[in-house]
Amino acid sequence: MARRQSRPIPRIDPAALAEFQAGIRRRYTDAQILAALRESAERLGRSPTMKEFAADPQAAMHPQTVIEHFGTWNAAKRAAGLMPRRFATREELAAELRRLGEELGRTPTAQDIKERRGTMPSASLYWHTFGSLSAALREAGFDVAVGEERLERAIEQGSALARRLGRLPKFGDWQAARRADASLLTEWQVYRLFEARRGAWATFQYLVRERLHEEGATVHADGTVE
Repeated sequence: MARRQSRPIPRIDPAALAEFQAGIRRRYTDAQILAALRESAERLGRSPTMKEFAADPQAAMHPQTVIEHFGTWNAAKRAAGLMPRRFATREELAAELRRLGEELGRTPTAQDIKERRGTMPSASLYWHTFGSLSAALREAGFDVAVGEERLERAIEQGSALARRLGRLPKFGDWQAARRADASLLTEWQVYRLFEARRGAWATFQYLVRERLHEEGATVHADGTVE
């Protein structure tokens, strides 16, 4: 059987190759790519990684196409108004809070951040980086009211206690924990944060549950925490 001869690789004209590559890139406009990134983030509920974008069946382009247009993946996400998932500095995080404050015309809350999931850093990233959302807001230049700061402290303590107990803390749990740890707010200080209205403790438990969710914990309907 005659051996098949391989064809020599033709000489590649660098100018022609560059023109071809530019034509391939022009299949998508920058605006189309940014729209695809935002739509993928909306479907995922967070800013997509390259791997997540490549696996998104509704994203019509490859991540490399995005990079060819914008230089880097994170540069493209910033242009799309999406926060990179990694390497956010304290200064970048504070700047995002200031930007949100300008948009709202007031001091941002944890709920404001949660509602912008995918286009802003997560509230849990602020807590892990600054120690509390109140501390992050202060570093960003916002005035944080004493009541808001105390509520933030109570929620942080409630989240930590819930993890130790394996469930959302009840009023009696808090009393017992306060006797063992004087750094905790008293149960009545927590209660008064909600103006001692009916259902005050349940409201507090709800806020603790939301914080735990933000931190990646699972809270079941009976209040148990994983």
